[in-house]
Amino acid sequence: MALGFVLGAGAGLLAHSLWPSGQPVEGALDLTDVVTYVSKPAGTVFLNLLMMLVVPLIFAALVLGIAGLGDLRALGRVGIKTLAYTVVVSAIAVLLGVLLVNLLRPGEGVPPEVRERLMAGMADRASGVTGGSAPRVGLDLLMGIVPRNPISAMANGDMLAVMFFALLFGIGLKLTTTAAARHLAEAIEGLYDVTMRLIGMVICVAPFGVAALMFTLTAEVGVDILLQLSRYVGVVLLALAIHQFVVYSLAVKLLGGMSPLVFFRGIREAMITAFATASSNATLPTALKVAEEELRLPQHVARFVLTIGSTANQNGTALFEGVTVLFLAQFFGVDLSLGQQLLVCGVCVLGGIGTAGVPAGSLPVVAMILGMVGVPAAGIGLILGVDRFLDMCRTTLNVSGDLAAAVVVSRGERASAT
Repeated sequence: MALGFVLGAGAGLLAHSLWPSGQPVEGALDLTDVVTYVSKPAGTVFLNLLMMLVVPLIFAALVLGIAGLGDLRALGRVGIKTLAYTVVVSAIAVLLGVLLVNLLRPGEGVPPEVRERLMAGMADRASGVTGGSAPRVGLDLLMGIVPRNPISAMANGDMLAVMFFALLFGIGLKLTTTAAARHLAEAIEGLYDVTMRLIGMVICVAPFGVAALMFTLTAEVGVDILLQLSRYVGVVLLALAIHQFVVYSLAVKLLGGMSPLVFFRGIREAMITAFATASSNATLPTALKVAEEELRLPQHVARFVLTIGSTANQNGTALFEGVTVLFLAQFFGVDLSLGQQLLVCGVCVLGGIGTAGVPAGSLPVVAMILGMVGVPAAGIGLILGVDRFLDMCRTTLNVSGDLAAAVVVSRGERASAT
């Protein structure tokens, strides 16, 4: 992806310098033709491949996430505290990212005429997610959360309704103990596995898609787009660092009764593994080892919290999704109201449950949220070239957050045991 980003951006900048207004050099190929008939169709095909997997991935992941939470009535305070901590800390992460984007405004500065041209070119590519309709607000939004026909909601890209139906379906599946329900859960798990395999195949061709998307953007905008992309990366890293070393330190100290220095020294191995693999799932064995051997946490608590956290407690992913959506909204000049920004925050927290703990697992969720708030979903191509590095960073935060949650929950268990 990085190579595709560099080659596509480099070729686009060269084309922009040769044909700054889209005017061809005499006897040479017209840049407009290259963009219209080569790079833009190639980028669109890649995005369509990614977006067609959004609905099955979100549905299967949310259903399995809810159904696999365990028997909260039997787990008692361990399960309830884990869920409460996950929701609160994920919300803090998203709000922190959204606050920094609003303060630093990394997406602003695109000339209006360039923005209008980009919006016009990307509107058709975004329709696959938005369903071709304007985003709803206020009472219409609240009423639309409950779908009259979930199949129709899936077909129209009404992702809030799809997520609500998936949550209810997961609850119903959890409460139904028949053999047929268990077979249905296995079938949905199969759907999830197949979808993840297809996403892996799409990611394999991502370098070509990234090259095509970056060529189109840099050929039309020039070097300014790279400067804004660097600002976006800086905001993401700043938000991740604050949440890692401030929020987690406070949580571990005040709620877990552990020194932050002891905590971070003990989880170094898990952080390094998370950064190298960019996968919460792949880091789970190391995290379990660290929790039991370095942090000395109760085994039953650590296993429950870390296993659930690898899919449901993804603070870094939720933060990244919120920052990315607001950055692209600023980039394309889409003014999001306070209510829409709060909606983004809520969906990002909920999306943490439905985001796969694998490299690039959050990209379909970002595309879905963009469509919900009226931002061209094709704009996701702007951040694909730097996503791998950011994925490594946010996965480190995710795994650190799981271990911090285990520390917090374990303190109550130790106290009750004594």
